[in-house]
Amino acid sequence: MNPHVSTTSIDLVEMTVEQAAAGLASGAFTAEELTIAFLERIKTYNPAYNAIIFPNPEALDDACEIDRKRAAGEPLGPLAGIPIVVKDTMDMAGFPTTGGWKLLYSGTGGTDLMPDRDSPVVARMRAAGCIILGKTNVPVLSATGSHANDSWAGPTLNSAAPDRMPGGSSAGTATAVGTSMAILGLAEETGGSIQNPASAQGLVGLKPTFALVPNAGVMPLAGSTRDVVGPIARCVKDAALVMDVLAGYCVEDPKTVAGIGKRPVGGYAAAITPHAMKGAKLGLYGSGWRNRPLSDATQALYARAQGEMTGLGASMVADPFKNSGFADLGQPVPGLDHYDARGMECVPYDMMLYLKRLGSGNPFATYEDFAKAVSAEDPFAPNGVLAFMNEMPELLECMADPETPPSMAAFLKVREQYLSIFDAVMAEYQLDALVFPQMRDPLPPRVGEESIHETTVCEINIAGLPALTIPAGYYEDGSPFNLVFVGPLWSEARLLSLASDYEQATLHRKAPDLISIGDKSA
Repeated sequence: MNPHVSTTSIDLVEMTVEQAAAGLASGAFTAEELTIAFLERIKTYNPAYNAIIFPNPEALDDACEIDRKRAAGEPLGPLAGIPIVVKDTMDMAGFPTTGGWKLLYSGTGGTDLMPDRDSPVVARMRAAGCIILGKTNVPVLSATGSHANDSWAGPTLNSAAPDRMPGGSSAGTATAVGTSMAILGLAEETGGSIQNPASAQGLVGLKPTFALVPNAGVMPLAGSTRDVVGPIARCVKDAALVMDVLAGYCVEDPKTVAGIGKRPVGGYAAAITPHAMKGAKLGLYGSGWRNRPLSDATQALYARAQGEMTGLGASMVADPFKNSGFADLGQPVPGLDHYDARGMECVPYDMMLYLKRLGSGNPFATYEDFAKAVSAEDPFAPNGVLAFMNEMPELLECMADPETPPSMAAFLKVREQYLSIFDAVMAEYQLDALVFPQMRDPLPPRVGEESIHETTVCEINIAGLPALTIPAGYYEDGSPFNLVFVGPLWSEARLLSLASDYEQATLHRKAPDLISIGDKSA
């Protein structure tokens, strides 16, 4: 450590990758000093917010190794020394993967799943030189997009509005980033789990095109059909820099062959172009996309955002999906707010593949052994967290023979229908992207029966389309208002450019006022 540098003098609040990299390169602070500063901040704020559930005891050693390499002039990865967090569901050697479930954690009387090796996404972040500060909280089996209230580790609070829902299932990652306990974090989505927490906390969240980023070694809900891994960050460029590390073919995850040739030459960060809004044509939310109205408060903020974008040179098309049949494709689960679960029927098969990858850390010889071990809280039982899936015929077939890949015929049919209509509408109106309010109304209270009312989750998760959330203001109650940009398959570079232009022109995100240590009264 540099005796002339006080870790308390390093300004961590809203620190970006670029700022951290500049400080490390100039010698203003070392990776060790930066990591110590973040660990001290975690010690101060994590007791109240409960974002990080497994601190990484090797974080300082990893930081010192980065400093050694830098001093020796050895090659460094593109994110060398950048402190990050990782969602609990992503395998990380030496740590249990609990899925927020007490039955899968020995510390609460359950059975540990202890991976022999990192998931590919964690391995890629390590290879890039990131310092992993710890793993973050999730709800049981990542089964809700609204909160983490039922996690064995206790609830996670929203960094921007502690009494409001933090978004799920990547609640802990969003809160760690929102409170500046890390520069950025890895999140994962099956049904809103990147975009919901990012929007709920006024952050940038990128849900990539399905199969652009490998999801092997990530506890699945729909690993073969819907699950994606992506970044949550405080600025667009940081999300792009993470995509430069995460995206690309992985031999362990054959479906990623689909993304070969789809990444921008030079990378996502380098592909961000200035003034991207000028001349852009954007589609607006309407009943043709989903027959769910926006609240008056959301409509007002959306109108302001439209004015900001037209001021940057964009033009708008109102409800381009009108009369397209797009909204009619949805089959919401009864009792849930427009959540369409198709594609999740393969969860027993995907879970079997996941368990096998654990290696010697897998305590279950068969899927039946796993099911017996967790039968005390059967997730598919009438009161279980996945009870909404019980009426799906292909789920029952898959549960009867989880070793055999399910056909997923109904899911594949609706995915093709969604993509066919989406592509036709985008071509008809020559749209660069869609831009919607990510939520239809302000955030509900953290405790209660209500859920987050989003606009894009089931449609883009089934279709496999990319989406990028961006801060766009705040409601009167202080909860964030975010936009979501949606584009065609593999259009991440264009979405990042549009969002970056809007972000830099408006600077809507504000660092939150954090609650006092240990104050969990919210």
